[in-house]
Amino acid sequence: MTPFRIIHGRELEPPGPLDLTLEALDEMPAGEHVLLLLYCSPQPLFNYLRRNGYRWNEEFRADGTYAIRIEQADAR
Repeated sequence: MTPFRIIHGRELEPPGPLDLTLEALDEMPAGEHVLLLLYCSPQPLFNYLRRNGYRWNEEFRADGTYAIRIEQADAR
């Protein structure tokens, strides 16, 4: 499934990736997901997602990228 938005945050300085992700989540249609690409595991974002009804999975890729797929917890 193609993501609603892909955020290439690997070369951005904080809080750029977080800001772009929160904006995308606000605009994301029901049943869609956001894909965030980073070189780190964004613990502050995970805290936000946990508190606000999102679920995510995190994949560590061979090139050092963390690929984080985010969707509403009630989306299936």
